[in-house]
Amino acid sequence: MRIIIADDRRQVRRELRAILPLAGDVEVVGEAADGLEAVRLVAALRPAAVLLDLEMPVMDGYRAAAAIKTECPACRVVALTIHGDEVARRRAAEAGVDAFVVKGAPIAALIEALGANEEHCHGTHDWTQAEKEEK
Repeated sequence: MRIIIADDRRQVRRELRAILPLAGDVEVVGEAADGLEAVRLVAALRPAAVLLDLEMPVMDGYRAAAAIKTECPACRVVALTIHGDEVARRRAAEAGVDAFVVKGAPIAALIEALGANEEHCHGTHDWTQAEKEEK
């Protein structure tokens, strides 16, 4: 699976780039330090998924998720954030995020969120059809 990692912290991007391919069938094809850069990379590289921090400079992850879904509706958008509260989850769902992972969750949870459409565990959440209709 081809993915883009978008996080404003270089160390986070570097660690995810090193670990994700070891844990699953993942090829990191691009990295972005802000939401606008993530949107541009999605348009150019057409990945299967984007791992997206919600708080970034230039364009936050919420706005980036909405723009990514407009540009590439089939691209799976996975929010990776320190904010696990209901408000952040609701905003992410409204922006088009497909799954939500709290930073610090096991790497297996990230792999699962990137590639599965089933219910997730370990701090992840895949939006059900009912939740999507509530938006």
